[in-house]
Order: sequence, then C-alpha cells, then structure tokens
Amino acid sequence: DAGSSVEEMEFNWDEYLEDTGATAAPHGSFKHVDTSLQNGFAPGMKLEVAVKSDQNTYWVATIITTCGQLLLLRYDGYGEDRKADFWCDIMTADLHPIGWCEQNKKILKVPEGIKDKIPDQEEFLQQVLKGANSAPANLLEGLHRGKNPLDLIAPGSRLELQNMRDSLEAWIVHVVENVGGRLKLRYEGLEDSDKFDQWLFYLDPFLHQVGWAAQHGYSLQPPLAIRSLKSEADWQEILKKVKEEEEESSVPTDLFKDKPVIGMHSFSEGMKLEAVDPMAPFVISPATVVKVYDEKYFMIEIDDLRPDRTTSQSYICHVNSAGIFPVQWSLKNGLHLSPPPGYPGQDFDWADYLKQCGAEAAPQSCFPSLTSDHGFKENMKLEAVNPVDPEEVCIATVTKLKDSYLWLQLEGSKKPVPDCIVSVESMNIFPVGWCETNGYQLRPPRKAIVNKQKKIAVVQPEKQILSSRTVHDGLKNQELNSSDSVVINGKYCCPKIYFNHRCFSGPYLNKGRIAELPQSVGPGNCVLVLKEVLTLLINAAYKPSRVLRELQLDEEAAWHGHGETLKAKYKGKSYRATVEVVRTADRVADFCRKTCIKLECCPNLFGPQMVLDKCSENCSVLTKTKYTHYYGKRKNKRIGRPPGGHSNLEVAMKKPNKRRKRRKHFFVHKKKRSSTSVDNTPAGSPQGSGAEEEDDQDESELSHSLAQDRDKRKRKLRTFSFSDDENKPPSPKDIKLEVAEKLQLDSNPLEWSVADVVRFLKSTDCAPLARIFLDQEIDGQALLLLTLPTVQECMDLKLGPAIKLCHHIERVKLAFYQQFAN
Repeated sequence: DAGSSVEEMEFNWDEYLEDTGATAAPHGSFKHVDTSLQNGFAPGMKLEVAVKSDQNTYWVATIITTCGQLLLLRYDGYGEDRKADFWCDIMTADLHPIGWCEQNKKILKVPEGIKDKIPDQEEFLQQVLKGANSAPANLLEGLHRGKNPLDLIAPGSRLELQNMRDSLEAWIVHVVENVGGRLKLRYEGLEDSDKFDQWLFYLDPFLHQVGWAAQHGYSLQPPLAIRSLKSEADWQEILKKVKEEEEESSVPTDLFKDKPVIGMHSFSEGMKLEAVDPMAPFVISPATVVKVYDEKYFMIEIDDLRPDRTTSQSYICHVNSAGIFPVQWSLKNGLHLSPPPGYPGQDFDWADYLKQCGAEAAPQSCFPSLTSDHGFKENMKLEAVNPVDPEEVCIATVTKLKDSYLWLQLEGSKKPVPDCIVSVESMNIFPVGWCETNGYQLRPPRKAIVNKQKKIAVVQPEKQILSSRTVHDGLKNQELNSSDSVVINGKYCCPKIYFNHRCFSGPYLNKGRIAELPQSVGPGNCVLVLKEVLTLLINAAYKPSRVLRELQLDEEAAWHGHGETLKAKYKGKSYRATVEVVRTADRVADFCRKTCIKLECCPNLFGPQMVLDKCSENCSVLTKTKYTHYYGKRKNKRIGRPPGGHSNLEVAMKKPNKRRKRRKHFFVHKKKRSSTSVDNTPAGSPQGSGAEEEDDQDESELSHSLAQDRDKRKRKLRTFSFSDDENKPPSPKDIKLEVAEKLQLDSNPLEWSVADVVRFLKSTDCAPLARIFLDQEIDGQALLLLTLPTVQECMDLKLGPAIKLCHHIERVKLAFYQQFAN
C-alpha cells in the first residue's frame, strides 16, 4: 500500500547502522558483485589510438584507468610521464584493438613528442607488444561499443538454464529483468505466466549461453513442472523459433568468462552426508547421494524415513555446491542436526544411523576445504535474497559464523522466516546499498513497536479511591486487569484506547506503520496512557517531527489539561515539544476525536470505542480532499514558529559520545528557499517544517577549504602544462569534430543551485543518486570539484556507480570548459 512504499523510500542505511550499533559487511567480501562492475577494460590493456596532431596516423597507447565510458590513456614511449595522459570517450574517439592498423592498412607512427626517445619504431613495437593484453575488440567496435558488458544482458536476451531439481537437462529462458546482474528469468514458452519465474545471478554455475547443452551432450527439455502445459509439437516449434532468432537475442560469449569453473567430484551413489536444502536453507539434515550423472554432477536427496511420504527434496549438486558437508560436521561445530522425518527419537547418532541404513559416509576428501578468511563478522549488516520469496531483497544481520557459512536473520520480510544458512560465496547476498545503487526496492525493517502496557495497580470492583500522586508515580509499575477500573477523586481513570486500523489514516500518518500498532493501550492513568498513544502515533508518521509540531501546545491557547513533553526523531535529529493531554476519563473521548481531526484523519482512528465492522464516519469512501473539507480543517500551516512568535519545539543535538556517524558532508551551504527548490517530500506526506530544515553546523569548518579549492581551480584554468602538441586539451573546434553528442548547457554550472544539480542528475541514468546530492547540498561549484576518489570516499559509493556518476560529472566539466571557461 501507499503507506509502506513511503516507509521504504525513507529508509536510510547510515541512520539504521547507527541506531543498531552495527557495521556493514565489507564490499570486498562480495566477489560476484565486484566481478559484475568490471566494464571489460582494465589498466594495462593496450590499444591503437589516432594521434591528435595527425588524424591519419595511429600509435599504441596503454590504459591507465577507466571511468565509465572514459579511458585515461598514455602513448607508449612516455614511460612514467603522467603529464602526457589524456582522456578518450570510447563512444566517439578513434580507438581500435591491437593489430587493427595492420589489418586495415593504416599508419602506425611515433607522435612528435616522443620521437627522439624511440629511434627504432619497429623494434620498440615488438618489445612493448610482446605478451601484451589487447583491449577487447567487441567493446571498441560494433553495437557493443562503449557498453558495460553486464548491460548487454538486456530484457529478451536468451540463455540456457539447467534444471536443478529433476534431472540433468536444460531449457531456454529469456531475461525479464536485469538488476545489477541479478536476472529474472522466464522459461521460453511461458510468455504470459510468471508462476515459474526464477531469479539468478548471471554468474550462477547452472546458467549458460544458448548452445551450451548441445556442446556438452545434454538434452534440451522443458522441466517436468511445465512440460504438460504444451504439446511436444509446441515445444519443438519453440526450439525452432529460438534457433531462428539466436543471433539477435544472443549474449556475448566472453560475458561468462569469470563464471566459477566446475571441477570433478568423487561422490558415489548411496553415500551419506549433511546438507542444507537450497530452497529452504534453514536447517542442516542428513542426506544421500541418490544419483551420479557424470564426473561433474550428482543428485542428493534430503533423507525422509516416513513410509507414507509422497514427495522428496532432491536437487543437482557439483563439487563446489554450497550447503553440503561431511558426516559429523554439525557436531564438530556445535550445531543442531535435524533428524530425518520419521526418525525414532530426537537424539540422532550418525554411527547408529549409518549402521541402520547400511550406508557409508562420504569421505572428507569429497568436500572442498572451507575457509574463514572472508571478512564477515557477527552482527554485520548486508542485503540478502529471501529464499522463500526471491522477489524480496531484505536487510540481513549475521547472527552466526562457521567456517565459510553465515547464519542470516532477515528483517522486514513479508512473512517471517528462520535464520538462513548461506555460503560466504553465495550470489544471493549483496553489500549495503546494492539495492539503492541498482534501483531495486530493499525491504526495510519493521519498526519494533513494543506494546508497553503500563502496569497499573490492581483495584477491586469496589472502586477504591487513590491519590493523584500515587497513580502518577507508582501505578505504572503494577498490574491491572482489563475488567477493573481505577478511580481518582470520583473520576474513572483512562479506559482502553483502541487503534482502529481500518479507518482513514490521513496525510501525516503512515498507513503501513499504523497497521503495526497494538490493538489497544491501557486502561490506566489518563496522562500516562494518552502520552503513550501520542508517542506511538508520532513514531507512525511519515515525518515524526511534523506530527509533533501539529500536536504541540500553542502558548496563546487556553490551558485546559496537563502539559507533557514528547519527543520525535527524524533524519538524525531529535525534537521535543510540550503537548497538552487531559487528566480525567470524562474528557478522553473528546480529546481523541479532536486530536484525530487535528491530524486530518478519521475521528475514530483511535479512541475509547472499537470499530468492529463499519466506521460510523463512513471514512472508507471519502477521499483525502473530501475528508479534509468535511471536517473543516483548513488552517494555515505553521512554517517556522507557531503564532505568538515562540515555538516550544526544540531541536536536541545528540550527546558527543553518541554523535551520529552521518554520511560525509564535504560541502556545506546555507539552505536556500526559492521557487526552484526541489520537493523531495514522499507522495502523500506533508511538507517539512522549518525546524526540520535547520542547517547542519557540525562540518561548516570545511567551507574555507572549499573556497581555496575554487581559487585553485580558477587559477588552473589558464595554466595547463603539456609535454607536446598532440596532448593539449582539445579546443572547442576540435571537440566539435571529436564529440558528436556533446552536452550543451543552458547555464553556467558555476551558478547552479543544489536544485539545478539535482535536476541535471535526474535526467541521467544516475537519478537514484540525486538524493545524496540533495542531502549533501552540492551546488554547481561543488559539482565541478568532484573527482572519482572524492565521490567514492565522501559519498560512500562502490566503484561501479561512482564511475558512472563521474562520467556525467566529466561531461559537465567538458561542456563548462568549452562554453564558459573563457
């Protein structure tokens, strides 16, 4: 629903890590993610590049570094002279693989700047090209030019997927979605049904390019689960169609060059071992090798001793499959081994079991050695696929480690699941921020709403009179049965306050969080119960500080009740305000109704009456606009201070020893309010108040260094130093010839506001990163100072997203130098 989607949008990893006191698992521990970020070019590769001073000649250059589709090159012969380095855009520059000039009868000629260093061109080329690694031809020429190899797995691309459950067969699948290399796959022939869709990382050992089955002697057959959906003739027609369209839907062969190589195993049929079912990786169970296909693949089955069993849990394995262990591995590591269903008794003993089955244990030599050198530690956070619902990627906490295996607790899953057992090399785990970087929805953690039922004194039905002081100070530590009542000076204490989850929650309260509130609070002392109710409502808001501002006591209003200080936490800041609550039970119903109307929600959303079936206000059929109009709440929104000039809403900074480790803000500017400011408020939530937009001061000391950097940049604009003519920065004339699709700017980036920078980023494929620029208030001047190391360190971005972002920043810089620098 809309409420939960807004909650997901508001999730912030930095705040969450601080709140939980946890650390993120190191990025280097996710090897498959690092592999996916490689763009095919690597430092040290060589290529043939047109010499700028003579476009008809070429020379060998070496890649120094890469930045998206930009390559930093150095002509061979300059040695360690960095002044000669120059950037080239793969999409527009005249770049070719080694050997291209010879094949196309083009001239290889030493550039003028190093002519005196290379007396014999032929000898020099033989020396530098001996054993050289040429840049991939397919990334320099043709349709794939300049593209990240991973991006070539586009929706509609076809692959072959081995059947992991039934037998060693494969069938054609096509890509429905590619999320950072994690592919949503659909069997060919099931175009209109997603029932059998699977999610796999592109490096999965069971995923292959089309033609793999034929090359290795395996049959192409649809899995048994879908085979009956079509006739044999239909399946053959599908295969024929695939072969006809093979060229246009194929994936480059070298894309799978980094896929793990499957070695030879030494398992035999009947061997026993311990295993984790990959489809339900929650327990370790005894298992049996039931079939050996060849030297690479075998099938294991989770043991089940029940005579009336109708199904079996079996799947294909190879020597490096995760979740298979030698007999006694659980015992040696102090872990629980689940006895097979139907096993007599709970005390499982391997020696007795092997004797009873007449089987042998698979020897230790059958299993790969496990390592503990992986970088993961207990309580670290990461992102992980929910094995029960692979559509979900959840926040995960490492709760236990044993050798190369992690026990992960998933947070925020739609249906709670036990701790999952995964290998440290699993391709279903990802570093913190992976979902955000790839534009995929991460399941946020559920807010832990604890029903802190106040413990009130047990009072008999005679309605014993207690003093106000006793109730306020002591009753919360004792207990009260719901059928009993507390009376203060002849007045009943607060009855139960019900949260009627079906009622309209209004624009301030998050429907998803309201649904997670307890059914009721109380009964007990009015002040204590109402304070708890309001605290729960504040925590269930899109912006808790905004709801606190709506509830705060207006100092000019008449004081009819009791002032209580309530707190709210939002975006790393703590807020507090005085809120008026009533003291007596006879005013509770009216107080709840008025508070509901103040928050523009149904008057029955919370109060002493439980809504059973249909709300008496008929709120379910009223839209937000009609509802607000119906209850007549059209007051001016208070921006900054409330009427009267003095707000009791205070922003409380954290104590020094608990200071928030926020994302590094390396540029700090005063907030500007203007008509061009970007509205970043979640849909359906109110605009932030003035107090929420207080400037951060904790890093303002960096403003001086910012000014210095800008001065240096201005001084350098006219003082570039180059070793020879061919390596000078291109003039605007040259750029027109060399860059066909250059960026044209309507305004000078030096004058861009934060909103302008955000607007520019949202027009690129780095739109998900715009929020970081807004949070860190990066304007045009700051943008022009950004470099790849700065972006990686200060924005905490992984190399791939940082490179993609820097490519767009370089485009802006290039356009700035061309259009405005002079």
